[in-house]
Amino acid sequence: MTAGVSDQERAAVLAPPPAPAQAPEPPEPVVPRRAGTAERIAEFRRRRQVARQPGSPRAAKRQHVLGKLTARERIDLLLDPDSFVETDAFVRHRSTNFGIDANRPAGDGVVTGYGTVDGRQVCVYAQDVTSFNGSVGEMFGTKVGKILDLAVQTGCPVIGINDSSGARIQEGVLSLSAYGQVARRVVRASGVIPQISLIMGVCAGGAVYTPAATDFVVMVDKTSHMFVTGPEVIRKVTGERISLEALGGGKVHSAQTGNAHYLATDEADAIAYVRDLLAFLPANNLDESPTYAATTDLTTTDTDAELDALIPDAPEHGYDMREVVERVVDDGDFLEVHPAFAPNILCGFARVEGTSVGVVANQPLHLAGSLDIDAAEKAARFVRFCDAFNIPIITLVDVPGFLPGAVQEHAGIIRRGAKLGFAYIESTVPKVTVITRKAFGGGYAVMGSKELGADVCFAWPVAQIGVMGAQGGVDMLFRKEIMSAPDPDDARRTFTEAYEDTLTSPYVAAERGCIDDVIAPSETRVAITRALRALRTKREAVAPRKHSNIPL
Repeated sequence: MTAGVSDQERAAVLAPPPAPAQAPEPPEPVVPRRAGTAERIAEFRRRRQVARQPGSPRAAKRQHVLGKLTARERIDLLLDPDSFVETDAFVRHRSTNFGIDANRPAGDGVVTGYGTVDGRQVCVYAQDVTSFNGSVGEMFGTKVGKILDLAVQTGCPVIGINDSSGARIQEGVLSLSAYGQVARRVVRASGVIPQISLIMGVCAGGAVYTPAATDFVVMVDKTSHMFVTGPEVIRKVTGERISLEALGGGKVHSAQTGNAHYLATDEADAIAYVRDLLAFLPANNLDESPTYAATTDLTTTDTDAELDALIPDAPEHGYDMREVVERVVDDGDFLEVHPAFAPNILCGFARVEGTSVGVVANQPLHLAGSLDIDAAEKAARFVRFCDAFNIPIITLVDVPGFLPGAVQEHAGIIRRGAKLGFAYIESTVPKVTVITRKAFGGGYAVMGSKELGADVCFAWPVAQIGVMGAQGGVDMLFRKEIMSAPDPDDARRTFTEAYEDTLTSPYVAAERGCIDDVIAPSETRVAITRALRALRTKREAVAPRKHSNIPL
């Protein structure tokens, strides 16, 4: 035993060290229960159902009170039942400015997708005014851009339904970028696929330029409005007070500006017009127009014979050129474009032997069928559309010339009137022209004359073709002789007969090869049908170039 050390101390030293305190065992991890397939499908159905609901039920109700439909209701009315396939239904905006991130509705104010009209595929987008008032943000450009790309890639028409408050202010430059993305695609698709715009509400500011670049614009009376600057801004800047309807309503754009090709009585009428229009158009510029079964009688019928009595004996009396159109096309079915704008010229679609044709015709009931600025631009635009989509053109001519006057001259009729001749010259589709009565001066030239590229040109026996009519021509050539004659009236009659026989007779034009044949009015339908048959395989090579420079 060591001195001074007790047994207890020795035992404490020799004892093994105490075992460390045992740490408590960690709890078993809680593994969240993974949702099963059925639950995930149920969640998907819930989300899809929410996405298909109006962004604001109150806004949807307001649409109905105003006699308007919601975006999805419009699409359902346009497309064949159960054919719509929606794209990008779950897209949401990603802006956080000024608290907008608290409201992120699915779809972000525009519905896009594809479906069929009469069994033919189309792409469609419709602005949803129940979400952010249909305002345009970044995702609008993304969604609509994708559907336009799809339309071009698959070669099908695209219909845009516009109803928007304009650019979304909270998204700043991204909303302007969205307009640019869509506009660029619309322009690149021009002449490749038919593009139709339905204006179903307000279309203002930069938003108006994209529809204006499409092929056809349809508005609804009293509920559609288009303008670059609204009434309130105009009042503040210029002091001018004007109502929304007077500034940019459907009547203004269908009858005065020509920005709208058709003014519908309501939304159902607008959509019905678009469906009718699509029935005449090919899916794209490489496709053929729809062809329908038709029975063609190549003998003169009683309906044809009615044309022999249509032209009045007095040259100053008018007649309705629509009666001619309806007697030479299938079933009298003529879908007019721009019916209220520049009524002195008719433009529209019809069928001959079941195949689509474009019709351009002077209308003697308005301005005696003369061409003014509006008529020239209306017809030029239509001719260029038909040429882009390989639709043959029938031209019916009764034109005394271009409308004279300082107003027309100062408004640029030289440059703007030249567009019509430019369009005819540049077009390579089959072109058949029929001169029914007057064809004078520059009006003769630009209305699809033989010299400007008509493949086949006919004239009725009553046609008068020349620099000017007998009345003006006789006054210029024989004024002195008439004034000095013993009987001026008898002298005028003599000179008039000589003038007509020598200068304006259709047989003189036929002798010079300016027309291909003189036909009876009752033979017109058969003559046009045979001509179009002969021209079905027409091919015309053009010089290589980037594009023409039409006098805009």
